Amino acid sequence: MGKVTQFQAHRLSIAPMMDWTDRHCRAFHRGLSARALLYTEMVTTGAVLHGDRERLLGYDAVEHPVALQLGGSDPADLAAAARIGADLGYDEINLNVGCPSDRVQSGRFGACLMREPELVAECMAAIGAAVSLPATVKCRIGVDDQDADQSLFGLVELCARAGVTRFIVHARKAWLKGLSPKENRDIPPLDYELVYRLKRARPDLTIDINGGIADLDAAEAHLGQVDGVMLGRAAYHNPGLLGAVDRRIFGGDREVGPVEAVELYRPYMAARLAEGVHLAAMTRHILGLFHGMPGARGWRRILTVEGVKPGAGLEVVDAALASVTGAAALRAQDQRAAGGLEAGEAA
Repeated sequence: MGKVTQFQAHRLSIAPMMDWTDRHCRAFHRGLSARALLYTEMVTTGAVLHGDRERLLGYDAVEHPVALQLGGSDPADLAAAARIGADLGYDEINLNVGCPSDRVQSGRFGACLMREPELVAECMAAIGAAVSLPATVKCRIGVDDQDADQSLFGLVELCARAGVTRFIVHARKAWLKGLSPKENRDIPPLDYELVYRLKRARPDLTIDINGGIADLDAAEAHLGQVDGVMLGRAAYHNPGLLGAVDRRIFGGDREVGPVEAVELYRPYMAARLAEGVHLAAMTRHILGLFHGMPGARGWRRILTVEGVKPGAGLEVVDAALASVTGAAALRAQDQRAAGGLEAGEAA
């Protein structure tokens, strides 16, 4: 698939998730939805400017529309990193103002920047001046003992003055002391209504919501209040739900089932295997594809046990797929037999 338009792609996006949304994960997700906006893992400006760019920023053309998320707080460095991202063909540059990890705090970026909204606005102005791509902010509603109304509305106001027109808001505070990054994804209470109020107060801005959104039913409900929904862990652990995104969220007629998703991912896996990529680096992202379906346990077992072995190839994926489809066929056969028995008993 060639490069597709980003028109309304933010309506459903998949969150940048460290160690998860690498280029293999994004290629897999693209097979499930042609329309959703994909995000890289957060990449620091230092890594962009001085690291292995192919390893950190390389991506496959199938991924479009795909956004580059940057971590940093130096306007000049962010501008330079944004220019590199634009030159590489990314569709959007996003600034991380939400990650609560200790490493991020020590580097003065991520959620701790909620305390420095003027600096965030300066950073966004620098990015906006450097590239013609959409420059967006992903933030929390506040940190620690901040008043969430003041912190969120204040940040948005300053960044909007700097030219930002789209914000992705994780509807939780981040507690920088006392909670781990994992706990920060669950423990601080969600405040969706605050994000809704932001949208009502600033109808001129594009406001997307993130945090605790478990399925497409919830996504559709949020879309009655805001402009877009960003899915995180739900999309990763149960990626099969993405197969209905194009139909339910974007109004198309395309829906991809899990077996088809494997077949769509297969050419990508074959190409990467030929380049020396290990199978497990790609199949770790598809373990939850058959979540809740007959044979899901066998699917995961074969991929995790056989996929890590030296020289593992697509035959492992075929065996795992056969275990799922075989289990589904047996379940259907049992159901038909039970239905026939019930009909006979009723007669």
